[in-house]
Amino acid sequence: MTKPESNLKVFFIKLISITLAIIVIINVFYNVFLADKLAILNKLSNMDKNTAEVIKNKIRSEIRSGLEKDKILSKEDALLIREFIKKISSELK
Repeated sequence: MTKPESNLKVFFIKLISITLAIIVIINVFYNVFLADKLAILNKLSNMDKNTAEVIKNKIRSEIRSGLEKDKILSKEDALLIREFIKKISSELK
């Protein structure tokens, strides 16, 4: 039989190894997947009034230019939107 001290030593070595592995996995996940998205959200939340006005004006000008066209959507886009609206309305019933 092995001594209880050696079993405890092995347990703590495994515990420390698993803890370090979990920390590394969390850091890699954060850096690879979440850091870019959080940076974009941070930029949007730190937007000043001038930048917000520029974005609003750009959206308004794009809407105006879209309204001047005879057709805003292509046939394929119109079919997709129609099917999407039908599906939503059937789920809301």
